[in-house]
Amino acid sequence: MRTAIVAGATGLIGRELVQKLIASDEYRVIYLISRRESGLRHPKIKEVLTGFDLISQLNIAETIDDAFCTLGTTMKQAGSREQFKKVDYQYVLAFADFTKRLGVSKFLVISSMGADPKSGVFYNMVKGMTEEALKEMGFKNLVILRPSLLLGKRSESRFSEKIFGFIMKALNFLISDNYKAIPGEKVAAFMVKMARTSIDSVSIIKSGEILRDSH
Repeated sequence: MRTAIVAGATGLIGRELVQKLIASDEYRVIYLISRRESGLRHPKIKEVLTGFDLISQLNIAETIDDAFCTLGTTMKQAGSREQFKKVDYQYVLAFADFTKRLGVSKFLVISSMGADPKSGVFYNMVKGMTEEALKEMGFKNLVILRPSLLLGKRSESRFSEKIFGFIMKALNFLISDNYKAIPGEKVAAFMVKMARTSIDSVSIIKSGEILRDSH
Protein backbone atom coordinates (compact mmCIF):
# COMPACT_ATOMS: atom_id res chain seq x y z
CA MET A 1 0.00 0.00 0.00
CA ARG A 2 1.06 3.55 -0.67
CA THR A 3 1.62 6.66 1.42
CA ALA A 4 0.55 10.19 0.48
CA ILE A 5 1.27 13.69 1.67
CA VAL A 6 -1.04 16.65 1.02
CA ALA A 7 -0.56 20.40 1.29
CA GLY A 8 -3.67 22.55 1.01
CA ALA A 9 -6.17 20.08 2.50
CA THR A 10 -8.50 22.85 3.73
CA GLY A 11 -9.17 24.26 0.24
CA LEU A 12 -11.86 23.35 -2.29
CA ILE A 13 -9.82 20.74 -4.17
CA GLY A 14 -7.82 19.69 -1.12
CA ARG A 15 -10.83 18.59 0.92
CA GLU A 16 -12.25 16.60 -1.99
CA LEU A 17 -8.83 15.09 -2.62
CA VAL A 18 -8.40 13.88 0.95
CA GLN A 19 -11.82 12.20 0.92
CA LYS A 20 -10.91 10.35 -2.27
CA LEU A 21 -7.55 9.25 -0.85
CA ILE A 22 -9.34 7.97 2.25
CA ALA A 23 -11.76 6.01 0.07
CA SER A 24 -8.94 4.47 -1.97
CA ASP A 25 -7.75 1.01 -0.94
CA GLU A 26 -4.32 1.86 -2.34
CA TYR A 27 -3.38 4.35 0.42
CA ARG A 28 -2.75 3.30 3.99
CA VAL A 29 -1.69 6.67 5.41
CA ILE A 30 -2.26 10.29 4.39
CA TYR A 31 -0.11 13.02 5.91
CA LEU A 32 -1.68 16.48 5.95
CA ILE A 33 0.66 19.46 6.21
CA SER A 34 -1.15 22.63 7.27
CA ARG A 35 -0.93 25.78 9.36
CA ARG A 36 -4.14 25.02 11.25
CA GLU A 37 -6.22 21.95 12.04
CA SER A 38 -8.17 20.82 9.02
CA GLY A 39 -11.04 19.27 10.96
CA LEU A 40 -10.62 16.12 8.86
CA ARG A 41 -10.70 12.95 10.95
CA HIS A 42 -9.96 9.38 9.85
CA PRO A 43 -7.63 6.57 10.98
CA LYS A 44 -5.58 7.01 7.78
CA ILE A 45 -4.93 10.70 8.45
CA LYS A 46 -1.85 11.97 10.25
CA GLU A 47 -1.93 15.74 10.56
CA VAL A 48 1.27 17.77 10.91
CA LEU A 49 0.82 21.41 11.88
CA THR A 50 3.46 23.87 10.76
CA GLY A 51 3.93 27.13 8.95
CA PHE A 52 5.30 26.60 5.45
CA ASP A 53 8.14 28.97 6.34
CA LEU A 54 9.28 26.28 8.77
CA ILE A 55 8.60 23.14 6.75
CA SER A 56 12.31 22.50 6.10
CA GLN A 57 12.69 21.75 9.82
CA LEU A 58 10.17 18.90 9.71
CA ASN A 59 10.98 15.23 9.43
CA ILE A 60 8.70 12.30 8.68
CA ALA A 61 10.30 8.98 9.42
CA GLU A 62 9.04 7.04 6.44
CA THR A 63 9.23 7.20 2.67
CA ILE A 64 6.32 8.95 0.98
CA ASP A 65 5.17 7.74 -2.42
CA ASP A 66 2.92 10.51 -3.73
CA ALA A 67 2.78 14.22 -2.93
CA PHE A 68 -0.29 16.33 -3.69
CA CYS A 69 -0.05 20.13 -3.64
CA THR A 70 -3.30 22.09 -3.79
CA LEU A 71 -1.91 25.23 -2.18
CA GLY A 72 -3.19 28.49 -3.61
CA THR A 73 -4.71 31.83 -2.74
CA THR A 74 -6.18 34.86 -4.50
CA MET A 75 -4.91 38.40 -4.79
CA LYS A 76 -7.81 39.53 -2.58
CA GLN A 77 -7.05 36.97 0.13
CA ALA A 78 -3.31 37.58 -0.01
CA GLY A 79 -3.66 41.36 0.17
CA SER A 80 -0.56 42.10 -1.89
CA ARG A 81 1.51 40.75 -4.76
CA GLU A 82 4.28 39.82 -2.34
CA GLN A 83 1.98 37.73 -0.15
CA PHE A 84 0.37 36.08 -3.17
CA LYS A 85 3.77 35.07 -4.51
CA LYS A 86 4.78 33.76 -1.09
CA VAL A 87 1.89 31.28 -1.07
CA ASP A 88 1.68 30.31 -4.73
CA TYR A 89 5.41 30.24 -5.43
CA GLN A 90 7.57 30.10 -2.30
CA TYR A 91 5.34 27.80 -0.24
CA VAL A 92 4.69 25.44 -3.14
CA LEU A 93 8.43 25.11 -3.77
CA ALA A 94 9.16 24.72 -0.06
CA PHE A 95 6.65 21.87 0.11
CA ALA A 96 8.09 20.31 -3.05
CA ASP A 97 11.63 20.46 -1.67
CA PHE A 98 10.47 18.89 1.59
CA THR A 99 8.75 16.01 -0.20
CA LYS A 100 11.80 15.45 -2.39
CA ARG A 101 13.79 14.81 0.79
CA LEU A 102 11.15 12.25 1.83
CA GLY A 103 11.77 10.25 -1.33
CA VAL A 104 8.59 11.20 -3.18
CA SER A 105 8.59 9.76 -6.71
CA LYS A 106 5.49 11.55 -8.01
CA PHE A 107 4.57 15.18 -7.30
CA LEU A 108 1.13 16.40 -8.37
CA VAL A 109 0.28 20.10 -8.26
CA ILE A 110 -2.66 22.36 -9.08
CA SER A 111 -1.69 25.24 -11.34
CA SER A 112 -4.03 27.25 -13.56
CA MET A 113 -5.07 27.71 -17.17
CA GLY A 114 -3.03 30.57 -18.56
CA ALA A 115 0.06 29.79 -16.47
CA ASP A 116 3.02 31.41 -18.23
CA PRO A 117 6.20 32.86 -16.71
CA LYS A 118 6.19 35.52 -19.45
CA SER A 119 2.56 36.54 -18.98
CA GLY A 120 1.68 40.19 -18.44
CA VAL A 121 -0.94 39.03 -15.91
CA PHE A 122 0.71 38.73 -12.51
CA TYR A 123 -1.39 35.73 -11.41
CA ASN A 124 -0.56 33.75 -14.55
CA MET A 125 3.08 34.81 -14.41
CA VAL A 126 3.52 33.48 -10.86
CA LYS A 127 1.79 30.21 -11.73
CA GLY A 128 4.11 29.85 -14.74
CA MET A 129 7.19 30.61 -12.65
CA THR A 130 6.13 27.94 -10.17
CA GLU A 131 5.70 25.36 -12.92
CA GLU A 132 9.13 26.09 -14.36
CA ALA A 133 10.81 25.90 -10.94
CA LEU A 134 9.14 22.54 -10.21
CA LYS A 135 10.39 21.14 -13.52
CA GLU A 136 13.94 21.96 -12.44
CA MET A 137 13.64 20.02 -9.18
CA GLY A 138 14.08 16.65 -10.85
CA PHE A 139 11.08 14.65 -9.64
CA LYS A 140 10.84 11.25 -11.32
CA ASN A 141 7.26 12.16 -12.23
CA LEU A 142 5.74 15.65 -12.15
CA VAL A 143 2.03 16.13 -12.88
CA ILE A 144 0.82 19.72 -13.42
CA LEU A 145 -2.94 20.19 -13.60
CA ARG A 146 -4.28 23.44 -15.06
CA PRO A 147 -7.97 23.75 -14.17
CA SER A 148 -10.14 26.67 -15.27
CA LEU A 149 -12.54 28.45 -12.87
CA LEU A 150 -13.38 26.04 -10.06
CA LEU A 151 -16.93 25.24 -8.99
CA GLY A 152 -17.84 23.95 -5.54
CA LYS A 153 -18.44 24.90 -1.94
CA ARG A 154 -15.56 26.80 -0.37
CA SER A 155 -14.86 27.48 3.29
CA GLU A 156 -14.74 31.19 2.45
CA SER A 157 -17.13 33.15 0.26
CA ARG A 158 -15.88 34.37 -3.12
CA PHE A 159 -18.81 36.40 -4.45
CA SER A 160 -17.13 37.43 -7.70
CA GLU A 161 -16.26 33.80 -8.50
CA LYS A 162 -19.85 32.72 -7.85
CA ILE A 163 -21.16 35.35 -10.27
CA PHE A 164 -18.52 34.53 -12.89
CA GLY A 165 -19.21 30.82 -12.49
CA PHE A 166 -22.94 31.38 -13.01
CA ILE A 167 -22.25 33.38 -16.18
CA MET A 168 -19.83 30.75 -17.50
CA LYS A 169 -22.33 27.94 -16.94
CA ALA A 170 -25.04 29.93 -18.73
CA LEU A 171 -22.73 30.43 -21.70
CA ASN A 172 -21.24 26.95 -21.49
CA PHE A 173 -22.03 26.09 -25.11
CA LEU A 174 -19.96 29.05 -26.35
CA ILE A 175 -16.81 28.32 -24.34
CA SER A 176 -14.04 25.88 -25.29
CA ASP A 177 -13.54 22.95 -22.90
CA ASN A 178 -10.26 24.37 -21.55
CA TYR A 179 -12.03 27.48 -20.24
CA LYS A 180 -15.32 26.06 -19.02
CA ALA A 181 -15.87 26.18 -15.27
CA ILE A 182 -15.01 22.83 -13.71
CA PRO A 183 -16.11 21.20 -10.43
CA GLY A 184 -13.36 20.97 -7.82
CA GLU A 185 -14.50 17.41 -7.09
CA LYS A 186 -13.73 16.39 -10.67
CA VAL A 187 -10.25 17.92 -10.49
CA ALA A 188 -9.57 16.07 -7.23
CA ALA A 189 -10.74 12.76 -8.72
CA PHE A 190 -8.50 13.24 -11.76
CA MET A 191 -5.58 14.09 -9.49
CA VAL A 192 -5.92 10.77 -7.68
CA LYS A 193 -6.29 8.96 -11.00
CA MET A 194 -3.05 10.49 -12.27
CA ALA A 195 -1.23 9.44 -9.09
CA ARG A 196 -1.86 5.83 -10.09
CA THR A 197 -1.23 6.28 -13.84
CA SER A 198 2.09 5.70 -15.56
CA ILE A 199 3.18 9.01 -17.10
CA ASP A 200 6.08 10.80 -18.75
CA SER A 201 8.58 12.55 -16.49
CA VAL A 202 6.54 15.77 -16.81
CA SER A 203 2.84 15.88 -17.70
CA ILE A 204 0.87 19.10 -18.12
CA ILE A 205 -2.87 18.50 -18.18
CA LYS A 206 -5.25 21.23 -19.25
CA SER A 207 -8.75 21.76 -17.89
CA GLY A 208 -10.53 20.40 -20.95
CA GLU A 209 -8.87 16.99 -20.62
CA ILE A 210 -9.91 16.83 -16.97
CA LEU A 211 -13.47 17.91 -17.80
CA ARG A 212 -13.85 15.28 -20.54
CA ASP A 213 -12.51 12.44 -18.39
CA SER A 214 -15.26 9.93 -17.67
CA HIS A 215 -13.69 8.27 -14.63
